[in-house]
Amino acid sequence: MGALINPSILSADFANLERDLGRIAHADFAHVDVMDNHFVPNLTLGLPVVQRLAEVSPVPLDVHLMIDDADRWAPQYAEAGAASVTFHAEAAQAPVRLARELRGAGVRVGVALRPASPVEPFLDLLDEIDMVLVMTVEPGFGGQSFIEGMLPKIRRTRAAIDEAGLDTWVQVDGGVARDTIARVARAGANVFVAGSAVYGADDVAAEIDELRRRADAAHTVQA
Repeated sequence: MGALINPSILSADFANLERDLGRIAHADFAHVDVMDNHFVPNLTLGLPVVQRLAEVSPVPLDVHLMIDDADRWAPQYAEAGAASVTFHAEAAQAPVRLARELRGAGVRVGVALRPASPVEPFLDLLDEIDMVLVMTVEPGFGGQSFIEGMLPKIRRTRAAIDEAGLDTWVQVDGGVARDTIARVARAGANVFVAGSAVYGADDVAAEIDELRRRADAAHTVQA
């Protein structure tokens, strides 16, 4: 599978979200960060906005929940029209039960890990989820610098997936740009969240193409 580029609308113009979704029409997903000002120190948008975005978006929504009580709220984002729902391992009381409930609702399931959270406790659960999101910045704000020390975690995650013979995706979120995406791809990621790198570009469509090209080239070299 080729690299997937999921621009984060956290870097879009919140007064013109429908317009800015249109600008990423040939991306693979639109990454939607939901923050509650409890799990992370920032507040973005919630269910009514996600539901409306799903109605107008030209690409599927990849919803990343940075919220408390994921067990309660995550299924409602599936009902709101998300194609993929990612909850934080640190915010779920029963992650397997939640993952099964989300899959039962017909959406892809992701589990996200803060930089300080180890992936090892979740490696035995890989067949219950569709994606592991390795945060390469502290969750909560866009525009942060990439944490180089997350590359070994990405490698360990990819190695465990390959060993198990699974098709689980590895997503990275945080500091993904032209100068970092190849290293992340070589480490084993195949889904890339880029916010300011995309929306800060003069030509958004061309930037998506360039990020995808660099990731695919890195995968080819690795193979």
